[in-house]
Amino acid sequence: MHFNPYGGAAAELAAALVNADPDSSADTLLDLLREHDYRPVTTLDADEARQLTDWAARLSPVFDRTPDQIALVNDLLAEAAAKPYISTHDGRAPHLHFASEHLPTPHRLRAFTAAGLAHAVCEDPSRLGRCDRSGCDTVYIDTSRNGRRRYCTTRCANRVHVADHRTRTA
Repeated sequence: MHFNPYGGAAAELAAALVNADPDSSADTLLDLLREHDYRPVTTLDADEARQLTDWAARLSPVFDRTPDQIALVNDLLAEAAAKPYISTHDGRAPHLHFASEHLPTPHRLRAFTAAGLAHAVCEDPSRLGRCDRSGCDTVYIDTSRNGRRRYCTTRCANRVHVADHRTRTA
């Protein structure tokens, strides 16, 4: 599935934040933002890291495929509301922003991830999910062609299938 480029990157970052350890240090979260090419971020202090992990906890229920998924995303959008505009920072091509790059990182990230999840939910809400393997709480964005993803990774899928096979042949 091809998501809007803004929504796709932002939704993927939302999933990464949800999957991050809630006790992550500021440096660990800064590395995560850099891995997802989220700019401009040069520093992150302990309070900003706490704000990001608190926001990740707010994002998490959106991946549960519940009937109130749209209401959850609307609440996130309302909390992160800002005026959208086109930006060309860091020599990048024009792209959409929902918060000024001059605002603190947690504020910008809330707007970015809320808008990205909104794009994903509007495209196809069933593409947001949580791993079906018992004991795994990892969330994902299903970008597969057929949209039938049930596990966060092939490793989790294999574990379930091997356990099922062992149960059947025992």
